[in-house]
Amino acid sequence: MIKNFLRNWSPKVETPSEQRQVGALPYAVRDGRLSMLLITSRRSGRWIFPKGAIEPGLSASQSAANEALEEAGVVGQIEDTPIGSYRTGSDLDGSALVDVDIYPLLVETQLDQWKERGQRLRHWVVVSEAQRLLADPALARIALDLAKRFG
Repeated sequence: MIKNFLRNWSPKVETPSEQRQVGALPYAVRDGRLSMLLITSRRSGRWIFPKGAIEPGLSASQSAANEALEEAGVVGQIEDTPIGSYRTGSDLDGSALVDVDIYPLLVETQLDQWKERGQRLRHWVVVSEAQRLLADPALARIALDLAKRFG
């Protein structure tokens, strides 16, 4: 129990900007219904949103869009302002923490072939399923924040 508490505990400490990561929350609206795209992590197989480092020469939002392309095979319109952020482990044992800013990405194209296709699964979900599948409560909160925009 204490181990689970400590894994999810997030003190109010800002991560230096060079240690921050970015992620995309890929979404689409079809027939007035919001769907979000989840992918599996390579390490644990848990459902997450695409994320990674800020690439040199790219803005934070451009880097998030690039992660969505590489990890989920989707392209679209990325917002310049994050919808939220969360803290996660950045190394194999989860002992080093990193803050990840999440940028909404309105998906326009879903590719059949992409860089990490053989390494991850992807799955479109409605918000209730996202809440159930996302193991990290902070990711579930961010998904709900996006859903609130659409009523």
